[in-house]
Amino acid sequence: MRNKIMTVKQTAEFLGTSITTIYTACRENELPHFRVRGKILFNRDILESWTRGEYQMEQTAK
Repeated sequence: MRNKIMTVKQTAEFLGTSITTIYTACRENELPHFRVRGKILFNRDILESWTRGEYQMEQTAK
């Protein structure tokens, strides 16, 4: 059974990119993620649909 929740490192490996890129994408709200006590986490199912272009992130007013 694979984990549905992934860390920054696992997400970088999954997407084939660097950890720095993941942090930057999160900071710029380009990657769907959530935080638990300051730790950045990712839902694998959402990331899979995001990579297929099926997931649209909500835009928040600035």
